[in-house]
Amino acid sequence: MSSRHILVVDDDPAMRDLIGTYFNNHGYEVSTAPDGAALKRVLNTRPADLIILDLQLSKENGLDLMRGISSDSQVPVIIITGQRRDEPDRVVALELGADDYVTKPFSLRELMARARAVLRRSERADGRSREIQQRIRYRFAGFELSVRMRRLTSPDQTLVKLTVGEFNLLTAFLRSPQQILSREQLIAATRMHDEEVFDRSIDVLILRLRRKLEADPSHPQLIRTERGVGYLLHAEVEVVR
Repeated sequence: MSSRHILVVDDDPAMRDLIGTYFNNHGYEVSTAPDGAALKRVLNTRPADLIILDLQLSKENGLDLMRGISSDSQVPVIIITGQRRDEPDRVVALELGADDYVTKPFSLRELMARARAVLRRSERADGRSREIQQRIRYRFAGFELSVRMRRLTSPDQTLVKLTVGEFNLLTAFLRSPQQILSREQLIAATRMHDEEVFDRSIDVLILRLRRKLEADPSHPQLIRTERGVGYLLHAEVEVVR
């Protein structure tokens, strides 16, 4: 777990430094954020393996940040709450998807133990999810994609060769059909490096995938552009397990 990335969200700089230094000294990579805007900037740069979120932020509602995290990703979250009087917020946060909580005052040793437990559960869940995903086949618009074989078959049963980036991009669309995916979400799904964002490589991947899926790539019907927002796969998708 030594390479895990921990994101600490707290508007108290002393608390951010205290937690960040402790985790860093135990071999974790740590990023910190004082607010929601900084949290988003960090996550756009590199996904986190665990977020430690203080619900009692002075200028923002910590529950709103929790809602945003749970709706945008599956990253596990440990919330920090105040005394027992904050129990209603703690319950709401857990219902929103928080994985655990610590109540102030807490020891850094306890926080570390809880973080390690959450990371272990997350790792096991990811392993089970990958095993299930490997057995899945997707059917859409006459095409069939075997995840395990990384093989795409066209409606006329021709094998369509895909690069790693094209496969990852198509899989991202198939997992969220009829949903607009932002360029940032697609960049993360295709595992592109940050420096590649600036040369619009994601748009090149979209173009290449359209050439392999669309009858007329210049007038795409399957992978549609939502200007200023992102892209979506306009197709019914059947999942075969």
